[in-house]
Amino acid sequence: MTKVKVELNRKGVRELLKSQAMKDVCSSYAKKVQAKLGEGYESSVHIGKNRVNASVGTATIQAMQENMNDNTILKALGEIK
Repeated sequence: MTKVKVELNRKGVRELLKSQAMKDVCSSYAKKVQAKLGEGYESSVHIGKNRVNASVGTATIQAMQENMNDNTILKALGEIK
């Protein structure tokens, strides 16, 4: 059997992780989670030091209470495919 050695192009991977395409993918997932949760939640996407970051959080006191009691954000994230 032949051994194959794969060497990643670090600069290319770095560019991919910070690209607009990756930002669009992350934004899509964050918006799906936000839509599943309903009102009171917000999503955001930004380019960090190493990669694109997306987050979903609470925007109202009611949503914060609901998330504390039922862990709704984590459950909604687990249901997205």
